[in-house]
Amino acid sequence: MQREELEKKVRHIRIHSRKPVVSILAGEYRSRFKGSGIEFEDVREYQHGDDVRTIDWNVSARTGRTHVKLFSEERELTLYFLIDVSGSGDFGSGEMTKQELAARVFALLAFAASTNNDNVGLILFSDHVERYVTPRKGSHHVIHLIHLILEHVPESTGTNIAEALDFLGRTRVGRAVVFLFSDFVDRDYRDAMRAVARQHDLVCVGLTDERENALPDRGLLELVDAETGRTRVLDCADRRLRAQLRERAASRRRQLLENCLDINADLLWLSTGEDYLHKIIAFFRERRERSADAH
Repeated sequence: MQREELEKKVRHIRIHSRKPVVSILAGEYRSRFKGSGIEFEDVREYQHGDDVRTIDWNVSARTGRTHVKLFSEERELTLYFLIDVSGSGDFGSGEMTKQELAARVFALLAFAASTNNDNVGLILFSDHVERYVTPRKGSHHVIHLIHLILEHVPESTGTNIAEALDFLGRTRVGRAVVFLFSDFVDRDYRDAMRAVARQHDLVCVGLTDERENALPDRGLLELVDAETGRTRVLDCADRRLRAQLRERAASRRRQLLENCLDINADLLWLSTGEDYLHKIIAFFRERRERSADAH
């Protein structure tokens, strides 16, 4: 990418990550990941002198003895963004590729984290880890990472999600929030996801494009596999072929959803042609409501 084109893309991302937008997202982010300044930790029986406002009435009614809630001070969070830079990320049938979508969504989430004084780290991977940046705070750090994502030239076109997750497991000891960006055109990564989800709060961000899910209903289409280089000509007038493509895409999404449900990870699918900001906000709100119901 030429320097002028790179700077244009960075400016575009910064415009779409302007303060009002980030403030809205930062509020949703804080309410889901950081709570209200203190975190609920446990309950114990009431002792003389305890603040009556901390009484847990549900537990007290259930046990027949008065209990109070115990809280711990909220700590800074560390966020890791694992972004798939393999060849399939260069695809996009509209105004942006899946790789550019990843950069835009990263910017929104990372600026929201920065607004909340959290640390942001980055791992770029293909079939191996190509770039690792240790977590730091601040908007200047986020802008630096945006540049790295957009200007990175992948060393390989392949994908190995398990290798990236294993690298995180070897690198990060303490608990973190982990956003895994990929189109998930890969296999044999379920165990690695399980290991990460056991220790961290894992959010899978699936990236897709409408042409990967549905072909136009007429004409011949020449496709090149960005990861293998193989070329194939498809007859889009073939209804069975179109149905097979739709089912294959739907099957991959169902399988990933089942994996995430099994390991207690979250899943957010984003497409290059949709309003990703509102989908992210709705996702955070749904997570918050689910967490409130669980308690």
